[in-house]
Amino acid sequence: MKRQERQIIEASTIISMDGPTDQDKAFLARQLVQTTMPHSDPGNVPVWSRANGNVTLSIQQGYRDDGTPYGHPYGTLPRLLMYWMTTEAIRTKTPKLQLGDSLGEFMDELGLDASRGGKRSDAARLKDQMARLFEARISFTTQIEQDGLTGQERDRMQVAEKTLLWWDQKNPGQRTLWGSYVQLDPRFYEAITANPVPVDLRALRAIKRSPLALDLYSLLTYQAFRASKADRPRFMSWKQLQAALGTGYTDHTDLRKAVKGAMRNIEAVYPGLMIGERAGGIEVLPESLPAISPRAALR
Repeated sequence: MKRQERQIIEASTIISMDGPTDQDKAFLARQLVQTTMPHSDPGNVPVWSRANGNVTLSIQQGYRDDGTPYGHPYGTLPRLLMYWMTTEAIRTKTPKLQLGDSLGEFMDELGLDASRGGKRSDAARLKDQMARLFEARISFTTQIEQDGLTGQERDRMQVAEKTLLWWDQKNPGQRTLWGSYVQLDPRFYEAITANPVPVDLRALRAIKRSPLALDLYSLLTYQAFRASKADRPRFMSWKQLQAALGTGYTDHTDLRKAVKGAMRNIEAVYPGLMIGERAGGIEVLPESLPAISPRAALR
């Protein structure tokens, strides 16, 4: 049995038997559930964007002092960092986030080994993706229609207003981040903490190697909340899912195969999710339960 399969089975058993504790709660900004970051490296393009319905996410890459680009954040690590930043900002109620023990414990909880060095190590990848994310500028654009008029609301913001990052060149492990911090831009802090989507950290740990699974899991728990609240199913067509989860798939057939593969793992670690039989996409039934109930999330 592969390691990930074993992790899925273990997480499924634990989640089915025990409800989430306060330490099992994580949060993600609702805007990043509706429109997701790149799955793979977009390359050296000044601005990357993805539109889903009336919402568009745009990311402008940052530049070093010598003019060379940091690149765009992509893959699983920026997603996990976004979960950590949102969760930590909600927990501490401050935009100044200490990276030392809090980030270390969070990454440990996810089973990422940032104590070892090397170009392909978790520590090296974390350092690279932190720079890409903290130096980026993000904008959320919403198309508005009201009283026969159309408008556009755009919120542009830097992710980090200020950072202090310490690294040990001989041992670039995660624990060397003691004393490091990231001060979120005030507008970014407000944006990610305003209406976050609560998820189960235990599930994230099990599916952490797949950006598609992470995106789909957060989207499904959000849709489960909406379906339960409205007492009617929430249906997402393959076209809508392609807009929400990424345009890297050449057609809906490729997306459908990838989503079905991810769904097997998600359903295993999300016992409260109830999926209907409607063809042409994914139907979330109103009997579904959010991964973390809103009432439990507020405690």
